[in-house]
Amino acid sequence: MVYLDYSATSPLLPEVKTAMLSAMEMTGNASSLHTPGHLTMNIIEDAREEIAKLIGAKPEEILFTSGGTESNNTVTNIFAGKNVAVSAIEHPSLLESAKLRCNTTIIPVDKDGRVSGRAFPAYDVPDFDGETKKDINKAHLSLVSVMLANNEIGTINDIKALAKEAHAHGALFHTDATQALGKIKINVKDLDVDYMTISSHKIGGPIGIGALYIKKGSPFTPLIIGGHQEHGRRAGTYQTVNIAGFGAAAKYANNHQTWEIYNDKIKPLRDELRKRILAEIPYSSSNTPKNHSLPHLLNCSFEAAEGESIQLYLDAEGDIIVSTGSACASGDGKPSHVIMATKNDAEIAHSSVRFSLGLDTTENDINHVMKYLPGIVKRLQGISTLTAGKIKKEDSYYA
Repeated sequence: MVYLDYSATSPLLPEVKTAMLSAMEMTGNASSLHTPGHLTMNIIEDAREEIAKLIGAKPEEILFTSGGTESNNTVTNIFAGKNVAVSAIEHPSLLESAKLRCNTTIIPVDKDGRVSGRAFPAYDVPDFDGETKKDINKAHLSLVSVMLANNEIGTINDIKALAKEAHAHGALFHTDATQALGKIKINVKDLDVDYMTISSHKIGGPIGIGALYIKKGSPFTPLIIGGHQEHGRRAGTYQTVNIAGFGAAAKYANNHQTWEIYNDKIKPLRDELRKRILAEIPYSSSNTPKNHSLPHLLNCSFEAAEGESIQLYLDAEGDIIVSTGSACASGDGKPSHVIMATKNDAEIAHSSVRFSLGLDTTENDINHVMKYLPGIVKRLQGISTLTAGKIKKEDSYYA
């Protein structure tokens, strides 16, 4: 099998499996005061330190959650009822929860999926002589959220500059770094963000555990209540086994500096795949920008060929695993909101396929994909009711 869906989830690292099996031997509840409880809590705090190290944070700034979705929902819960601005290509767990809980303004992106400078809405506080502080706060922009790297097309945003601009507006800043974790070097202090979402299973850890970085002193309101765990910030018994796995995955990334491996080994393979697709498959184009993009991710569109059909044929005929975009939206029948925000073309969105490489991807894997992909696309284009050749854009087969 050629697995090229690492952005959906990554296989467990052997080191992670070992750490989780060891944690399964622990009998104590980490919240208990007895010795087994203390030993279990030690596992959790060791993991917290490794995760904090991976993003340049302090351990006490790491809040364990059930994953990226809960972390994003926790952030929007903090700012419920407030004015927030979020980019058009955020993950649905951020976009939808922000629209539900907050007074939300959508920040547009360019054709590459980047938020341009000075893009935030002008929530200038008017002269409220004699009015209450509550009225003033109604006109104030409280939070800006722009993801560090997009999960469908891989675009990397200039978070440091955007956070600076948000702070100049008097707003706090959150970034979803779920896809960027382990792929590029991350330091929350350098980026100067107030909140950051990360997840375990994108870096070889287990599914079902994530974290939210909360800068010391930043406002916080618990999403899950009813217990004293995480210093009262999130109720619920600690998932020691999953936390141990997340810590082991973070330790692997720290020790091996995986972002260097992705840049030196994986990015050339991704670039080779892009080059061969555009050279060998008519009516193909790349939705992933050449610059400012994750080193392992490539999103391409194939005119007059449905992305889901390509995905299924690659799986059935070549044992090749890819996706058509975010795994969370798979099968809902709607065009990708990310492609629509960048290309504004439903046909491009429906014909898109995401290839996401991992640390184990080899050149043989790329050759295997190109053994099957051109023929599958040609066959689908031959039976399509759509006419290929409508779009001849830069960074396409015709460029």
